[in-house]
Amino acid sequence: MKALTAIFDFILPRFCPSCKTKLTLDEHFICESCRESFINVDEKLLRKEYEKKFSESGIISDFYPLFVFQKDSNLQNVIHAIKYQKRFLIAVELGRMLGNAMLQKNGDWQIDLILPVPLHSLKKAERGFNQSFYLAKGMSKALNIPVSQSILKRKRYTESQTQKNLVERTENMLEAFQIKNEKKVKGKNILLIDDVITTGATIRECGKILQASGAGNIYAASIALAE
Repeated sequence: MKALTAIFDFILPRFCPSCKTKLTLDEHFICESCRESFINVDEKLLRKEYEKKFSESGIISDFYPLFVFQKDSNLQNVIHAIKYQKRFLIAVELGRMLGNAMLQKNGDWQIDLILPVPLHSLKKAERGFNQSFYLAKGMSKALNIPVSQSILKRKRYTESQTQKNLVERTENMLEAFQIKNEKKVKGKNILLIDDVITTGATIRECGKILQASGAGNIYAASIALAE
C-alpha cells in the first residue's frame, strides 16, 4: 500500500490543507505537526459547555465535540478547506477520528441512527456538498451505525451564524427544519452531527423537531467546539 501511495505522491503530491507542507507516506490528509496542534476537549470543559448550551432545554441528552475551535488555528484552516475547497475526504477522516474517540468515551449512548445537520438546498447547490454528511459517513464507518441525509431537512434558508450573538443565532434557526419521515425516527436514539458547535442553536432546533416527532434520546457530536 505504501508503495502505491509513493507512486501517486510522485505523480500528484499530497499537501497538508493547513500548513501546505508535503505529506509523508505515513501521514493521511493532515500533517502530524498540524494534527498535534489540535486541542482536545477535556471533561471539565465538556461538562461546562453542556450546561451552558444544552442542559436547560432538556432536548440534547449529551454531546461530544473532539477539539477546541480557535480562530486562525490549524484546525480552522482544515475546516475551511473542507467547506470551501471541497476537501470532503478530510471530513470523512475527521469523522472517523471522532467516531473512534466516541467508542472509547460514549459507548453507552446506544445510537440507532446518525443524522448530519442539513444545508438548505440553495446553500448545498452553492457549495456542492454538505460537509456534515461526510463527517457522518466517517463516523458511520467507525461506529457501524447507519447514516441518513434524507430524514432531516432544512426548509428555510438561514443567514450565516458567524457574526450573530446567542439570541440572534437562536432566532435565526427558529422553525428552520422539518422531518420528512417521522416513522424513521420514532423511538430511535439519534446522533446529530455538525462540523462546529458554537452556541448550540442549530443543534437544539434540530433536536426539538426530532423530539416532537417521537425520537428517543438525542445526542450531538462535532469536530470542534467554540466557546
